[in-house]
Amino acid sequence: MAERTDQRLAVLVDAFLSHARHARGLSEQTVRAYANDLEQLVAFSAARGVESAPDLGLELLRDWLWDADHRGLARSTIARRSSSVRAFTRWASESGLLPVDPGVRLRAPKGASHLPRVVSSDQVRAILDGLATRAATDDPIALRDLAVVELLYAAGIRVSELVGIDVLDLDRGRLTVRVLGKGGRERVVPFGVPARDAVEAWLERGRPIVVARSEQPDTGALFLGDRGVRLGVRGAYRIVAKVLQDLPGEGPSGPHTFRHTAATHLLDGGADLRAVQELLGHASLGTTQIYTHVSSARLREVYRTAHPRA
Repeated sequence: MAERTDQRLAVLVDAFLSHARHARGLSEQTVRAYANDLEQLVAFSAARGVESAPDLGLELLRDWLWDADHRGLARSTIARRSSSVRAFTRWASESGLLPVDPGVRLRAPKGASHLPRVVSSDQVRAILDGLATRAATDDPIALRDLAVVELLYAAGIRVSELVGIDVLDLDRGRLTVRVLGKGGRERVVPFGVPARDAVEAWLERGRPIVVARSEQPDTGALFLGDRGVRLGVRGAYRIVAKVLQDLPGEGPSGPHTFRHTAATHLLDGGADLRAVQELLGHASLGTTQIYTHVSSARLREVYRTAHPRA
């Protein structure tokens, strides 16, 4: 007789997270978001006497989201929680661990729609000129920071893709870099001559110094932290936040700002939407279309400030 599967909710949540991480190849950031949301659900359910997954009903899920709304959580957070629990119950149902999928009818308010922050061409130029001035001293960290920002903007890549690049992923002759995107999807992305020059300066005059003064340097990673190990996501965030902190305007000040900016500038320059989709590694064209809204918003702002009868 086959052993009965442990039906405790906490156990199935752990199994789902393992599936998301290893079978689906989701990013660690996505898995952490799932884990945080579902741990909250497990605690909420236990407080109401529900610890077995088959007892997880639609009404309890609705109560969980209502409780979050009543406590003043952001609409985007509630929408994310709804998405997390629906992914979990769908997996459990399709795996035969739940007789029905209680999350299939769950609805939550959509998160507030915010256009991504975009930096103007002149601001990008000023940022890169400032970094280049620092890098001209041949300080290895300054050389690295210039190369990081140049490549983020030139290739429009995610921060997770940037820090995952190895030296061997670069093709400096063809001006391309191989990156590993969401879901383990690999793509080859072009970049320009200024980014190539900045990366070469880092490789030739900056990186060897960081490697030489490190006890156990990462010999494969393109970008290194101060101690010679692979530059992490937090380290890249700090680099970008520092160069964006004095710019006017609201919104995030992380590496994604340069990804948003690159996409918008490409579309403003006449690039095809599908070409931008391929460059960014978006699975859906709908995800890329947010940048057409950004371009339209900028066009309306230019019209309002420049047209005499706006």
